[in-house]
Amino acid sequence: MTDAITKVSIIISKGSLDGVYPGLIMANGARAEGIEANLFFTFFGLDAIHKARHEHIKMATVGNPGLHMPTMLGGIPGISTALTHFMNHKMEKLDIPSIPEFIEMIADTGAGLFACKASVDLFGLEKNDLIPQVQDIITVGEFYEKAAGGQIIFT
Repeated sequence: MTDAITKVSIIISKGSLDGVYPGLIMANGARAEGIEANLFFTFFGLDAIHKARHEHIKMATVGNPGLHMPTMLGGIPGISTALTHFMNHKMEKLDIPSIPEFIEMIADTGAGLFACKASVDLFGLEKNDLIPQVQDIITVGEFYEKAAGGQIIFT
């Protein structure tokens, strides 16, 4: 018999629709099961918590093998916008909230939301560039302290 998972720390490093949602879904599921959850946004995953960008996350169309279409098609102007609209419409029909709503819901359950200090510094951001649900900007070492004793999931 294996021990029950009591804590997860989820790293979100991609700034695309298909890079952000898996981590949010996993965090939401963890909280629904009473599991402690922390989200650590790094590199382009910061877009999901950036005030000016979190409402404009798009589907990655170039080099996305899951789309089953040639990479060249993904680069055609408007394809990313069209596929993003299509996916958002499908998710809305399934009552999957938008990224800003989802993050707010997850934060309201008590999950921790943290930005990576190295990435924040790299992109020249400050705490006031991020949505209010972000609790802090932390180092990788501080992330490991928060993750101690739990599972780490990299999406």
